[in-house]
Amino acid sequence: MAVKIRLTRMGAKKRPTYRIVASDSRRPRDGEYLELIGTYNPVAVPAEVKIDEEKALKWLNTGAIPSDTVRSLFSKAGIMKKFASEKVAKDK
Repeated sequence: MAVKIRLTRMGAKKRPTYRIVASDSRRPRDGEYLELIGTYNPVAVPAEVKIDEEKALKWLNTGAIPSDTVRSLFSKAGIMKKFASEKVAKDK
């Protein structure tokens, strides 16, 4: 089972909000997911991003692959940097 970290669309028509979720890659975009990691609201000014860092790092360490958008959100939050430093420390 390949796990991906991706966005699930929520909200009303033309007013999207997204959940950042860990999901089986074979599931549909808005289908069942394994765990909720955070939320993303691009409509708010500035955009609101809430991410549970522990859950995100747990899924990255177990091999989950983030989508391009989620990778960008994680980078802005500093999670990808922490993941890379943990990976380097683990290899030594």
